[in-house]
Amino acid sequence: MQPPHLDTHNRSVAKESAGLLLYRRRDRTLEVLLVHPGGPFWKRREEGAWSLPKGEIEQGERPIEVARREFQEELGQPPPEGSFTPLGSIRQAGGKVVHAWAAPGDLDVERVESGTFSVEWPPRSGRMQEFPEVDRATWFNLQTARRMILQAQSTFLDRLEAALSTQDRQRASS
Repeated sequence: MQPPHLDTHNRSVAKESAGLLLYRRRDRTLEVLLVHPGGPFWKRREEGAWSLPKGEIEQGERPIEVARREFQEELGQPPPEGSFTPLGSIRQAGGKVVHAWAAPGDLDVERVESGTFSVEWPPRSGRMQEFPEVDRATWFNLQTARRMILQAQSTFLDRLEAALSTQDRQRASS
């Protein structure tokens, strides 16, 4: 039997996304930038609703380039320059596979200008409404971020923490 992503008879092939987890240190506290999805479905959800800025990978696209593009589209600001730390991939509850990279940087959350999407709202009303992809972005310390982020994506926080701990140990031994 072929894996679902290779099965040509399986019409429910899992989507893939790529995103960038921006981090910074403030007063020796590690903080990560998370975004809250815009639109009516997420309006009243807080804990377990936030995400790293990410977007869908189309056929032929390189995941890291998608992560950079989606950062720009969802936040209205360019991604940081320099190298990115791969954080691997996770599978979310709905089956979507998310690939992520981490990058140090800073971003003024007051200047976030997200792209938009259209959806029929209210449902079956025949009226299309436009909503921001991201309605806000916030810096969270890791403890708070673990409560706020989608459950599956919390793995990226663990991987970031481990990668930075390894980098700190390497610097200390140099």
